[in-house]
Amino acid sequence: MMPGNDHEFGGQHTEIKLAIVEAYLKRYSAALHTWCDHVWYIDAFAGTGKRTVRVKARAGDLLEEPAPEQVELRRGSAQIAVDIKPPFDRLIFMDTRRKHVAALEGLKAANPQLDISVLKGNANELIQREIEWDGWKRTRAVMFLDPYGMEVEWETLEKIAATKAIDVWYLFPLAGLYRQAARDMSKIDAIKEGAITRMLGSDEWKGELYSKVKTSLTADLLGYLDDTETLQRNADVGGLERYVKKRLKTIFAEVLDPYPLPVVERPQRFSLFCAISNPSPRAIGLAKSFGNDILKSTRPASRRTCGH
Repeated sequence: MMPGNDHEFGGQHTEIKLAIVEAYLKRYSAALHTWCDHVWYIDAFAGTGKRTVRVKARAGDLLEEPAPEQVELRRGSAQIAVDIKPPFDRLIFMDTRRKHVAALEGLKAANPQLDISVLKGNANELIQREIEWDGWKRTRAVMFLDPYGMEVEWETLEKIAATKAIDVWYLFPLAGLYRQAARDMSKIDAIKEGAITRMLGSDEWKGELYSKVKTSLTADLLGYLDDTETLQRNADVGGLERYVKKRLKTIFAEVLDPYPLPVVERPQRFSLFCAISNPSPRAIGLAKSFGNDILKSTRPASRRTCGH
């Protein structure tokens, strides 16, 4: 990690997710400012606004000189949102970490022409407590949910969807769900079960994702054979992703097919969802037009036939 407030993370999937979100923000801001009074951007896990990325050393060849490992400073989601033209009428950045909040305050100070609010605290608590507001009738927003793990609670998503005014880009931690939802139900303890239920909003996942499987025949003292059954997960990574989309569609007006990340490496670790809370045909049509076009243009040819 570099000194100061730099936030080191990245990889190909980070570049792609930020490129997708940036493309959407540009289209959204340009379109919504023509007919909406107030257009906001909300970043619930904003980081610092910048990120340091380590670029691996490159061996030389006939055409290029070798290059040593480099550390580059690149824009994070908050800085990307600040740079959008036409600018958002208000930008709200949230984070729990003191150093991240300090860096976001610096970003705010460097852009006095913008209406920026920096909130320190748990995003679930902040959203659930403060998002209910009559002003959503005159305001539209894009929210980026890029959690550090499985932090986003279903109740938070319900509150967002209830505004009927916010488009959400949600980087869902598919690998986290896969790890917590062990193949054998007996290996899921109370802590893991609670985490999955908070993230999916119901314990119905146990009946949807697991089924009884006969594992062996055992004999009792009298020699009678009896089947032994266990509950095993019947969904692979793709099945889990489809189930998450199904759950999101129970509260959002529309949910686009997710973008799998990383693109080339396996296993898939994330699913980038776009969920639309405004039920009006105009809003859904606009968001689908923007989102599907961006996702289609970004999606590699090798993944376009995989049901996504």
